[in-house]
Parts: sequence; structure tokens; C-alpha cells
Amino acid sequence: MIQPSLFLRRALLADAIFSGVSAVLLTFGASALAPWLNLPQALLRETGLFLVAYAALVGWLGTRQSIPKPLVWIVIAGNAAWALASIALLFSGWVVPNLLGEAAVAMQAVAVGVFAELQYVGLRRSGDALTA
Repeated sequence: MIQPSLFLRRALLADAIFSGVSAVLLTFGASALAPWLNLPQALLRETGLFLVAYAALVGWLGTRQSIPKPLVWIVIAGNAAWALASIALLFSGWVVPNLLGEAAVAMQAVAVGVFAELQYVGLRRSGDALTA
């Protein structure tokens, strides 16, 4: 367990808010967004449903006075993997989004990558978090 720095808690809470808003938008707006982005409705909805659980977990972590360091590492690694997978999706040929869809996927990939970096910095600011 570590005592998270204020920076780490804020990075986790910002991630939870961003993910929560995305979860609601994707879960309930998938049918409206799919034609605008030229992305599969099922992909959008299932991503939104995953983000419901993710936002809850990250939000919970961001409110704790003491948190398990391995869980923070999982969040950081997950965000980094999500960012890379999002970019890979654009080059995979599995989906063929229009320009707006490409921009949306790329922008969220950048945002998620920034969250991973901010959380890593916050973890480093949490004292001996990297060695303990």
C-alpha cells in the first residue's frame, strides 16, 4: 500500500471523470455516434460499458488515503495499452472510420496516453512508491 500524492489522486480522479463521461456517451449514444464516426455501434457501446466499470475503479482509487501500488501500475499500464491499441485499431483495417471517427479515436488515444503519464508522475511523487 502507498500513500498517494495529491497529484496522483487528481490524475486518477480526472481519468475517472473523463472515462465516466465517455462511458455515458458511448453506452447511451452509440446508435447516434456510429454513423457520425463510421464506427461499429457494438464497438462503441461495449467500450462504453467497459468504461463504466473502469471509471468506478479509478474513481474509487482516487478517493483512497492508501492504495495498492500494483493496482496503480495496472491502471497506468492499461492506459498505455489502451492508447497504443486505439492507434493500432486505426491501422488494422478492422474498422474504417471516416475523418471524424479517425480524429475521435486519435484524440482519445492521446488523452488516455496523457493520463498514463500523469499517473506515472503522480506515482513517482508518492514517495517510495516505485521501490516499495
